[in-house]
Amino acid sequence: MNYEMKGMLATALILCGLSAFFTSCGSGKGSSADRISFVAGTLEEPLPADAAPSQISEAFANAERFHPYDVMSDSANAIHVAAISDVDTTPTDGHGFVVTKGAVSTTFVDLCNARAPMAAYDKDNDVLWLSCSAMWGTGVQVDRLYQIRFDENDSAYIANTIDPYILQQQLCQRLGYSIDGQEITLWDGERKIATATNTLTDMGGFDDEHPVWIGEQITYDLTGAAPRLIVTPGVKFIVGLVLTYDDMPTLAAPITIVDDRTVTIGDIDEYK
Repeated sequence: MNYEMKGMLATALILCGLSAFFTSCGSGKGSSADRISFVAGTLEEPLPADAAPSQISEAFANAERFHPYDVMSDSANAIHVAAISDVDTTPTDGHGFVVTKGAVSTTFVDLCNARAPMAAYDKDNDVLWLSCSAMWGTGVQVDRLYQIRFDENDSAYIANTIDPYILQQQLCQRLGYSIDGQEITLWDGERKIATATNTLTDMGGFDDEHPVWIGEQITYDLTGAAPRLIVTPGVKFIVGLVLTYDDMPTLAAPITIVDDRTVTIGDIDEYK
């Protein structure tokens, strides 16, 4: 064997050794990293804007009396949010809020107040966050977040809103999963978030094409300094037409929204 051939063989052996080293040690995630796939999304398009039926809008326009119930009361900052159950004798069918700052009240007829709306006031930024139901049903709770600001006369107005579809699409480009037996590991990019163990044995196993989905469970936590997005992934099995959430963890991520309605999702972690 001549010198040139020996050199080529040595180089090949070195490269093979380096390849084996980086495969086993480089990522720090072992073989699971090679099997990461992105979650699928159940929402196929942006959701329609909230809109009250015409008869409800007409009832609000001609109302002599609202029948409210409290959603949030911040007496220290004179900010109050109430949902409207009836207008005079007309049920609102889950539409309508009144936001009050000081002595000024602003009515938002179209916003949906079904399924336990939430609100929180950020004094430092003079922003009211309001979370309203966009979709709901068995196994489905999808909320829309509104950023409400106040003008110089204390009248409230909607500065921004976040469509759940936009958030889903961002997450579908980041939230990954890997499956090892009955264990599902969730990843934020290359960072491990949580591992769940499936306990269902009568569903025929995980779906071959898309076993992990998001989009049916999108809500918010408004208890902190900034809103947090709350998402629970669902599992699709071979048997059954609906997603299952029994063993899956709930995830959380801080979100920010700027005046051009650009939304940024922070680090995704298990919700605690």
